[in-house]
Amino acid sequence: METMVFESPIQSVPALAPDEDLALVRASKNGNHASFAVLVRRYDRKLLRIAQNLTHNLEDAEEAVQEAFFKAYQKLSQFREQSKFSTWLTRILLNEALMKLRKQRARREQSTEDDGGENNGLPRDLSDWAPGPDSLYSTLELRNILTRSLLTLSPALRAVFILRDVEGHTSGETAEILDLKEVAVRSRLSRARLQLREELSKYLNINHFLRAGDSGLSVEL
Repeated sequence: METMVFESPIQSVPALAPDEDLALVRASKNGNHASFAVLVRRYDRKLLRIAQNLTHNLEDAEEAVQEAFFKAYQKLSQFREQSKFSTWLTRILLNEALMKLRKQRARREQSTEDDGGENNGLPRDLSDWAPGPDSLYSTLELRNILTRSLLTLSPALRAVFILRDVEGHTSGETAEILDLKEVAVRSRLSRARLQLREELSKYLNINHFLRAGDSGLSVEL
């Protein structure tokens, strides 16, 4: 597959208004590569964060972002400008990241078969992990617990949770990105929070970190 390499920014690029995004998209459609490079610099870090939270693998996340930008550039003519460019781009990124997840699952299943099922289908780092009581309440340990708990969610629930509670998108924005109805987003988010709360409670009593309501969870995973 032909690859396109875009230079990562050294500093954050100021947020663009939707109409400025649209102007850059239209210029890109007309062959202005510099305009698309601006869009890359604007969104690459956000997409990488989403992909890494989904895949929990930096190499897979970076590949997903690169492939998402490549496909977005190839398919710019298919962007009908009926939604925000960022919404369309994030949807492409999620598809790429979910494909990486499926490949991860296939590799784990193959590894489990090769090991005679000794790991019970769990990744090695998760099955071998056992926090000591002295370090359980450290910030780093809490982060590790949250990360591993997030891995227990299905890809569909994980995507909703990341977009809503990690990235801070509204239910409406999340529904548009995932091509779902808002009621489906709220239902999946509720299930994701409940499952995370149950998973977290296995390690320590931090149920107050999650609320069953729609107030959201502000945590950097």
